Amino acid sequence: MRNAILVAVMAVTGFSSAALAEGKKIGVSWASFQEERWKIDEAAMVAAIEAAGNTYVNADAQSSSTKQLADIEALITQGVDALIINAWDKDAIGPAIELAAAQGIPVVGYDRLIEDDRTFYLTFDNVGVGRIIAETIFAQVPTGNYAIIKGDPGDPNAGFLLQGMMSVIQGAVDSGDIKIVGEAFSDGWKPESAQTNMEQILTANNNEVDAVLSQNDGMAGGVVAALGAQGLVIPVGGQDGDLAAINRVARGTQTVSVWKDARQLGKAAGEIASALADGASLDSIEGATKFSGGEKGVEMNAILLAPTPLTKDNLNVAIDAGHITKEQACEGAMAGVVGCE
Repeated sequence: MRNAILVAVMAVTGFSSAALAEGKKIGVSWASFQEERWKIDEAAMVAAIEAAGNTYVNADAQSSSTKQLADIEALITQGVDALIINAWDKDAIGPAIELAAAQGIPVVGYDRLIEDDRTFYLTFDNVGVGRIIAETIFAQVPTGNYAIIKGDPGDPNAGFLLQGMMSVIQGAVDSGDIKIVGEAFSDGWKPESAQTNMEQILTANNNEVDAVLSQNDGMAGGVVAALGAQGLVIPVGGQDGDLAAINRVARGTQTVSVWKDARQLGKAAGEIASALADGASLDSIEGATKFSGGEKGVEMNAILLAPTPLTKDNLNVAIDAGHITKEQACEGAMAGVVGCE
């Protein structure tokens, strides 16, 4: 009789058996979905959340800190049990963290630092990413004129990446072997902003630029476009493992793309948020270490994953992992690219 009543209630209300389950609701606030990689992150995140028996709900701030605050408030109103926040602006996100804390909702700061010890920080080692970009380019160009194309000034990752880059080239800068002839932030990490920045640097230096450290692949695409318009092919570094960037590596117009496997990061976020929603403490997450590398030096529980540099010598790594097909990676490839033989 009880089962019959339950079936009747479900029929009238429209609830499914899944809706009556004990699963939690994980809210995700994306800073901006314009970059290719976030869709890869999301797919892995959703799979991990659903594998834990939980539900994924999301909002896209569309590059607006005001909208992101409103989005997070709406997610909290919907009754989320944990939040994953990919912050647009590190300084503007504070009220959202206060609101979540007041409601007892745990927060995972996703890929971008939210410097608050009430959040769990999950990212790749961005200082390490910057270091790898610079090491790869410096090995090819130990002397000469360098340009540095930085990301959005409101994103702490731009500072972490620069820190890693300078740890490699600072000695050569100090000795005069390397001259930084241009350095510019690119609003929103937009390729068009990076292209404009690179065009201005080329004009100011009569095209006498020998290497470019770009802080991500989208911007590297803008850099390569600016260089190509002047008939230039010089070493350019980037990160994210964007499909177009991997093909540029194969073609020889980009030297390295530091691949941060977004599937790995998204999966970890879904698992961590689900654990926190079930009552786990921030310091009980498996693999967590202490991080205090932000501007304020706040000590936080964190996981920093290790990235993989992709060059012409190991493009097979991304192909073999299923991140990109051989056809996508190798179209128009130059001779000697490993994986494109």
